[in-house]
Amino acid sequence: MDIPPVVTEGRPRPVPAPPRSTRSEARAALKDSAGVGLGFLPLGLAFGALVTQSGLDWWWAGLSAVLVFGGSFEFLLIGMVTASAPLAAIAVSALLVNVRHVFYTLSFPLHRVKGRIGKAYSTYAMCDEAYALATGEQARTWSSRRILWLQFFLHLYWATSSTVGALLGSLIPDGVTGLDFALTALFTVLALDAVRDLRGDVPTPVVAVLSALAARLLFPGQMLLAAFTLFTAALLARHLTTSRKPRHA
Repeated sequence: MDIPPVVTEGRPRPVPAPPRSTRSEARAALKDSAGVGLGFLPLGLAFGALVTQSGLDWWWAGLSAVLVFGGSFEFLLIGMVTASAPLAAIAVSALLVNVRHVFYTLSFPLHRVKGRIGKAYSTYAMCDEAYALATGEQARTWSSRRILWLQFFLHLYWATSSTVGALLGSLIPDGVTGLDFALTALFTVLALDAVRDLRGDVPTPVVAVLSALAARLLFPGQMLLAAFTLFTAALLARHLTTSRKPRHA
């Protein structure tokens, strides 16, 4: 017997589709993450090569990728470790570099992730690329398993490429250039995809650019933290302003 659609405010709302199997969710997440995984490859190889060229054992790269999973902070961490920086300095640097993740929680679909272990891993494995993919227009119907599989694959890409890069680090000539630009290119592509998903919401990227410029001029030493703070404050102000507008019948 067919299940009739749910009627809400005079409009039929379709019944949600039955949940997909774990295998199909994993395949979908693998497809979703494949493009970013290709971007992780040169970054991970460069990071692994940096580890071995800095005088550390090759296994440091894989250990850092699995336990820290901090992307750009891991590049900074290698220099701080080789320079024997104090733990307090490392902790403060980690906070300043990764504080943007606090703002990510405002819109990341963590509420759709089920289970304490799932939520804990999703929080731990949240990175810029996972945020960009999981908050896009096409990801609004993703299930808990699909989000977790996506983050797991991104984590796996980074750990694997970093380890391979460390093992092959001694074979990469010192004069090779351009690997550092892969990070900039990856974020540029993600930004373009995010803007495309906005579908005409021009003020949001404009506010983001203005926040970055203001932070660069006013707080050059703390640009990232200041830019995210200004951007979040602007979004909250816009939300409060639009929510108070009277609704016409």
